[in-house]
Amino acid sequence: MDRTSYTAVVLAADRFSGDPLAKAAGVSSKCLVPAGGKPMVLRVLDALEEAQEVGAVILCGPQRAVVEGTAALAARIASGRVTWVGNRESPSSSTSHVLRALPDANPVLVTTADHALLTAPMVDLFCSEARSTGADIVVGLAAQRVVQAAFPETRRTVIQMREGGYCTCNLFAFLTPRSRSVADFWRSVERERKKPLRVIGAFGWWSVILYLLRLLSLKQGLERISRRLGLRAAAVLMPFPEAAVDVDTVRDWKLVEARLAR
Repeated sequence: MDRTSYTAVVLAADRFSGDPLAKAAGVSSKCLVPAGGKPMVLRVLDALEEAQEVGAVILCGPQRAVVEGTAALAARIASGRVTWVGNRESPSSSTSHVLRALPDANPVLVTTADHALLTAPMVDLFCSEARSTGADIVVGLAAQRVVQAAFPETRRTVIQMREGGYCTCNLFAFLTPRSRSVADFWRSVERERKKPLRVIGAFGWWSVILYLLRLLSLKQGLERISRRLGLRAAAVLMPFPEAAVDVDTVRDWKLVEARLAR
């Protein structure tokens, strides 16, 4: 791989003990929930290893005991194909921790272990398009109408903009040294997640008002976020509806299993 290849970071820690999805699947960690007969985390790692845009792969979490107790995962790490690091207390702090340990010149792709339908073509398209934006930080989005058409039964969080809704795809590209500051901003917002007024204030009241009234287009929203963060933020619109499907609930799990069965 050349020096411009992405380092991929997979967030695989359990947010809390006793995850209902892990319990329903009879596994010790959510990332081990089977999808198409294979633990979700291994499906994600396979997609990243097959992607042309990705060089090194770092797995952040789950707990060491879970890794050591999962033969296929332990073997992959022992082979050097994947590097495991311990997670921190939240996704944002885990991301910040890993980013600080990587050279500034490395473009970094962050995704999650519950992205069970992720494929190498999705990864390569996102990484290539993200690089071409010239932005510091890039997020993957899919149009709500595209996702809804492919998965009419799904319930996804939707960002409502003037021209329509968008679903997030759990794909984030940190392309420049100054993009690393976004992880710290994310941490500050996450710490205030139980105080809505402070969270709203972090993004600017006027922007929030315009968003709630659906007066902002995606382009305008990204411009406001860019000014707020002091860098350039951009989005890549993914043509794959599967890119917007992660497995957070038993309902999501059944949806993914049905899609993989086809």
